[in-house]
Amino acid sequence: MKLDTKPYEEKMQKTVNTYEKEFSTIRAGRANPAVLNKINVDYYGTPTPINSLAEVKVPEPRMITIQPWDAKVLKDIEKAILASDVGITPVNDGKIIRLAFPQPTEERRKELTKQITKMGEEGKVAIRNIRREATDKIKDMKKKSEMTEDEQKQSEKLIQDVTDKFTKMMDGVVAAKNKEIMTV
Repeated sequence: MKLDTKPYEEKMQKTVNTYEKEFSTIRAGRANPAVLNKINVDYYGTPTPINSLAEVKVPEPRMITIQPWDAKVLKDIEKAILASDVGITPVNDGKIIRLAFPQPTEERRKELTKQITKMGEEGKVAIRNIRREATDKIKDMKKKSEMTEDEQKQSEKLIQDVTDKFTKMMDGVVAAKNKEIMTV
């Protein structure tokens, strides 16, 4: 009986998806509403995401506008953005908040690519940890005589192939984000 790789593939896919989502919040000079995803506004005592309180638009490549449905919450949104680590000062005209994204310097872009590459390595380590979990399971099944030595070798090769596939996928995600940052 060979090892079912499905649960391990799902875990590896979740790892890649998590890092992809994390990369989308990294500011690359272009206006990306995902940078606001981690910011919550205190709305009547409840931490609420900005996109639940306002319409968030990208009218031009380096600008995000935030137009709250309730004008009273405008100041709170502005305070939340200032308190966050987005690194952009909001401009409030009384109706709309504008976030202007400056062109990142060459040094800042290189810094961001290093950060993304490091995060990508962490993602690959997480994928390899899932592989180790699977190989431990394979060894345990062999020890309990639930699989033959040939099945053990086939299962180990199978899980290694899956690991290689997701490691390449993680490399692709990192390369795409780094390219986006360097070509801004």
